[in-house]
Formats: sequence, structure tokens, C-alpha cells
Amino acid sequence: MAEQEKELRELAVYKYGFRDEDARYEFVVPKGLSKEVVEAISHYKGEPDWMRKIRLQALEIFFRKPLPTWGADLSELNFDEITYYAAPTKAKFRSWDEVPEYIKRTYERLGIPEAERKFLAGVGAQYDSEVVYHRVREDLERLGVIFLDMDTAVREYPDLVKEYFGTVIPPTDNKFAALNTAVWSGGSFVYVPAGVHVEMPLQAYFRINAENIGQFERTLIIAEEGSFVHYIEGCTAPIYSTNSLHSAVVELIAKPGATIRYTTLQNWSHNVYNLVTKRGVAYEDAKIIWVDANIGSKVTMKYPCVYMVGKGARGEVLSVAFASNGQHQDAGAKMIHAAPYTTSVITSKSISVFGGRATYRGMVKVYPGCKGAKVNVRCDALLLDEISRTDTYPVMEIEEEEVEVAHEATVSKIGEEQLFYLQSRGLTDDQAVKMIVNGFFRDFAKELPMEYAVEFTRLIELQLEGSVG
Repeated sequence: MAEQEKELRELAVYKYGFRDEDARYEFVVPKGLSKEVVEAISHYKGEPDWMRKIRLQALEIFFRKPLPTWGADLSELNFDEITYYAAPTKAKFRSWDEVPEYIKRTYERLGIPEAERKFLAGVGAQYDSEVVYHRVREDLERLGVIFLDMDTAVREYPDLVKEYFGTVIPPTDNKFAALNTAVWSGGSFVYVPAGVHVEMPLQAYFRINAENIGQFERTLIIAEEGSFVHYIEGCTAPIYSTNSLHSAVVELIAKPGATIRYTTLQNWSHNVYNLVTKRGVAYEDAKIIWVDANIGSKVTMKYPCVYMVGKGARGEVLSVAFASNGQHQDAGAKMIHAAPYTTSVITSKSISVFGGRATYRGMVKVYPGCKGAKVNVRCDALLLDEISRTDTYPVMEIEEEEVEVAHEATVSKIGEEQLFYLQSRGLTDDQAVKMIVNGFFRDFAKELPMEYAVEFTRLIELQLEGSVG
């Protein structure tokens, strides 16, 4: 009975926990990971030989690499019980009317057609292992902007993909980067020509539907000199009693004077291991901004990174995490200063409630000769009860004297005085807590487009139900 109540409670606060009972798959590989599985994925996709070789080399690296022993507990993650590829359809649809009905119903419930009606610059929708719908505005196509799913980019722009694929995050980087490189499917490829500003966001939505499945999208964004692009991704999955794995790789290249803004709203269900590697390279006077929200998942390990390799480059990470019962949000950022007069800003905010655990794990490195570098790190954590936990693990490696470095961290609880003041103005306990939490996350919400800010606030309020009393 207690287990049923727990499941009902999870469903009550996680509106995307539905599953598609009539889902059908055109091609599914057997559970577990092997050379045969990787070759079957590559063969089914009709990939060129150079990509198949990249996959097989990465698989060998994956088998050699150990699981990380730091961070979140990964002991329950069983790689032999995961399905690494499940394709609902081989077709890629540019018209919403052509999408299969059962997939269409899922995305209508998630709001993808609504996003289309709001005239976003482009929309991509991935269902389990494959992107099933993709569209970009014709005026951007005329300017030379490329926004495709990654599989199509391998076929249509092989020279571009070969030039940049794996250059920012090689498969040797970590075990999950190797895993993604071996079995990647879907994701986005974005190319913005020099001087082009994509004013409206490009959007992608990732949906896990099947049980015990892994989703391994690969995203590569190249912004040429003086260009600008904003990319937004969202993620959901049904609630199952068994675990699923999401292990993406995101590579960003910002050429001189370019700006890339990458926004993630992660709201996976509480049975998903979210183990993601994200990194960008910023050249002279370029800027890379990561805006990252982690609300869902069982375990998250994610540390967006910027390598500032050109004079005057700038990296920013604004990260928020909400950890509830049974969740460990191990998130943070990495900033690498490899050129003079570079600037990095890390702002991390987390809330823990119902026994959840939030961890900030960050690293800043300033190499010798990077004079004039500026570093600002701020970590704020809010505990809503006595059984939750928060940790901070900052690392600073400063090898240059002529720099400015600031680090500030706070851990706080909601005070009785705050609650009393708001209650005296007629608010209930729950309303008072929600107002304080919304204020705590206000700076993050301000960085989102309006419809995303509204959705983010509503999701946080749902997660807070019953946090007082």
C-alpha cells in the first residue's frame, strides 16, 4: 500500500509520466552492449564507414574505462539490461500531419505543435532513439543556417561533421562520452554562417517512452565568426519501476565574436539516470552561455564546461537543481581559462526537500600567462527540511598571478520570521514557501523565454506540494 501511495504521489507531481501503450518500433536491438549491437545500429542507419569505425573505437574505450567512483551512486546501473537503440520509424517528417498518430498524440500532450504555432525558428522532436520530426524556418535556410537531426547531417554534410565531431569531447574523455560515441542516435546539428543572428530560439524535445531504454542523442553546434544562436532543449520520460539511461554529448564551437546560448529544461522521471557531457570552445571575443535546469531524474551528473581559448572569450553557466525524495542532483560547471583577458561566471542554485540531495561540483582552471582573467563563482543552496542534504565541492587551480577570482557559497533554510511575515499578509504555509522558492530561482527564470519561465515555475510549485507540515 505504501508503495502504491508513493507511485501515485510521483505521478501527481510529474505530469509527463504517461506512457504510450500502443507504441510500435520498426527496429530494436537486443539488450546489452556488444560489437554486434553497435554494427547493427550503424548498418540500420546506412552510415558511412568512417562513422562506423568511430563507433567501434569508442566501444573499446567504453569497455576499458571504469565507472566514476566520485559523485552520485551508480551501483544500480546495469548496462546489460539496457536497450541501446529502438527506432519507432525510419522516416524523418517535415510536416506534422505526416507523423504517426501514436507519436503525434504524445507530442501534442507535450506541447510541440503549440511550439510550432509560436513560430520558433526551428523545432526537432526525438522519440526514443530517433528524431521523428524536424523543421526549420525557410528564411533561415535562405541565410545558410543548417538545423538538422545529427543522422541527416552525417549524410548531407559529411565534411562538416567529420571536421568537428568529437573534437571538443573525444570518446577518451570519460566512460559515458565513449558510450555515447559508440551508440549515439538522433540529436541536433546546427551550423550558423558568419554574421548571421538567429533571433528566435531553435528548439529540440527529447522523449523516452520505452522501458529499460537508453537515449544517446549527439548535438553539435558551430557558430561562425560574429554569429548568434539560442538553442533550447526539453526532456521527459514515463515513470517505470525499472531504470532508464540518458547519456548525451553536446559539443559547441563559438568562433571569434560569436555567441552560443544553450538552455536545458530537464524534467526526466525519477527512474532515469541522466549522465551527460556538455562542453564548448570559445575563441577570441566569443561567448558561450549555458542555462541549465535539473528538476527530474533519479541521478544527474552534469557539468557544462567552457574552454576559453581566445583572448577576451567569455563563459557563463547559470545552473539550478531541485532534489526531492530519491533524487541526487550532482551538477555544476567547469571553466578553463586558456587565454588572457577571459571571463567566467558560474551561478549555481539548488533546493533540497523530502530527503533529496543536491551537490555543486565545479572546477575553474587558469593557465599560466592568462593575465587579466576574471572568475566569479557563486553557489547558493536552500534546505527545506531536516532530512535533505546539500554539498559543495569547488576546485580552483589558479596558475597566473594577475587575475581576479571571487567565490561565494551559502547554505540556508527558510526562516520562521520569513514565514510569519508572509502568513501575516494572508498567505498559507504552502503559498509562503512557494513565494520564497520562486524568489530564490527568480534570476534563473528571468533568463528563460516567457513560456518556459511559466512552465518552470509551475513545475517547481508542483514539486513543492506538501513540503510544509
